[in-house]
Amino acid sequence: LKTKTPLFGICLGHQIIALANGISTYKMHNGHRGINHPVINLKTGKGEISSQNHGFAIDEESLPAQWTVRFRNLNDNTVQGIWHNDLPFFAVQFHPEHAPGPVDTTWLFDEFYNTICEHTT
Repeated sequence: LKTKTPLFGICLGHQIIALANGISTYKMHNGHRGINHPVINLKTGKGEISSQNHGFAIDEESLPAQWTVRFRNLNDNTVQGIWHNDLPFFAVQFHPEHAPGPVDTTWLFDEFYNTICEHTT
């Protein structure tokens, strides 16, 4: 974080990036497990299908102003993705690397690649 190296957190990485930035997490009653969990991309308004396997979520109330919620779970409205407003950091709670499973969110790897390219030139 201090070196401003691009970061893309997935699942536990999402929670670690949150905790490292003062964002709280909490244990969910049931958690999210399995494929075909709908999330909404708040930037595009597009619904996407994701694979998930987690029992904790980040607390939106503790989100600092420099972070933006980018994805929400459509079943329970939990935060599923956050983006830093100024630095090359973002994270998602779901698994875009899923295999087998839905491929709706694999574009995130292209976004991360492009972020790396922008910050190394």
